[in-house]
Amino acid sequence: MAGTVRFILDGEVRELRDVDPTRTVLQYLREDLRRKGSKEGCAEGDCGACTVVVAEKAGGRDGVTLKAINSCIQFLPTLHGKELITVESLRPNGAALHPVQQAMVDHHGSQCGFCTPGFVMSLFALYATEQSPGRVAIDDALAGNLCRCTGYRPIIDAAHAMYELPASAAEIVHGKLLHELDAGDSLHIEAGERQFFSPVTADELAQLLADYPNATILAGGTDIGLWVTKQHRVLDTVIYTGRVAELGNIEETKSHIEIGAAVSLSDAMEVIVGHYPALEELFRRFASPPIRNAGTLGGNIANGSPIGDSMAALMVAGSTLLVRSVLGERETSLEDFYIDYQVKDLRSGEFLAAVRIPKPAHGSILRSHKLSKRFDQDISAVCTAYRLQLEDGKVADFAMACGGLATTIKRASHCETALIGAEWNAAAVEQAAAALADDFSPISDMRASAEYRLQAAQNLLRRFFLETTGEIEQTVFNYGR
Repeated sequence: MAGTVRFILDGEVRELRDVDPTRTVLQYLREDLRRKGSKEGCAEGDCGACTVVVAEKAGGRDGVTLKAINSCIQFLPTLHGKELITVESLRPNGAALHPVQQAMVDHHGSQCGFCTPGFVMSLFALYATEQSPGRVAIDDALAGNLCRCTGYRPIIDAAHAMYELPASAAEIVHGKLLHELDAGDSLHIEAGERQFFSPVTADELAQLLADYPNATILAGGTDIGLWVTKQHRVLDTVIYTGRVAELGNIEETKSHIEIGAAVSLSDAMEVIVGHYPALEELFRRFASPPIRNAGTLGGNIANGSPIGDSMAALMVAGSTLLVRSVLGERETSLEDFYIDYQVKDLRSGEFLAAVRIPKPAHGSILRSHKLSKRFDQDISAVCTAYRLQLEDGKVADFAMACGGLATTIKRASHCETALIGAEWNAAAVEQAAAALADDFSPISDMRASAEYRLQAAQNLLRRFFLETTGEIEQTVFNYGR
């Protein structure tokens, strides 16, 4: 096992030894390198002031993928084998301003300047990956960046204008060097009595969990990062899944999609929406692009939060989970995976390997609603999902799952029973909505009261009915921005 973190910054290979396993990329940039462009605004991946771009190897000899991430919650050892691009990287050695930077200057996209480097890096990721984005794509790209000065209009103007400026002559992404970078096999870092492991095979991961059953499993770090930055937890042993080859695969069969547990939410979203287009709004409102780029679908599921946005839709789709350990592999339904609050059907030494999502049956309708105070980058008060199959105007099959209404995301069994076999009409939906009170006893918290949550879930079921009958054509996504 290698004990040195190796990554590229500004065309140079950096080698770090004796790295604190949970030191963040932002701490390294600001405190070790004194690169002050990236800022800490929230230390939890919400404000975007710390945004950087990470390049990774992709298909082809020099192919790379570029993704904006939040450096404030990304642990430094996860950069192993990658290239880090910061706002300083866009103007190396006194070169001219990058078109993104120049457009921000020309269109007065900065006032106090605190958030500006994060906006620039989100725009750089857009500039490098899309040729002529429209307003929706620009809004999506900036959904993870907050500004209290400009009102966003000048920044959006800059996003349109940056493509009209001469391209930068500076080499910013070093694809050839990235492909030549020897990241070694697995990585093992020791810092006192604390350890960080980065295995590259599922067998190695299984053995590590057998040897260290109490280790923290790290995927995207979008939740675990906050354990360190907000709760100041000391994590003794961390096992990172991001370099396990098998966990990064996406495979399709005639019957289902199999998504490895380490596949990013951004990549998983693209595949899922390809088969279930009605889920586009749900996934676009799932956190922000930097969070989706770092976070994983498997991590969202394994975390088991009762307000996780992906699980309700996957649950009604009939998804199953592949769970693995040194003893072998087993398959369990997503519906049975959650036992109680933060209690999951994971035995000692087991890890989530993949998610199997059935492809939609002919005539099946699957949709989801997310209710939150903000359109972008907000935690759900209620998240509902439905799967409906009609035959001759009657409900042949119906499934509904809700997040935010119980200690776990779960199916609404009484509601389902009230509808199956009934006519798909307003009267039947009213009976089913009333039955939701038998399925859930919501809590009151800072996001919503118990009464509001239950009424919202009932109203969202009514909305789903109106959508299926054509009485409502416009979704929130169509008018939300």
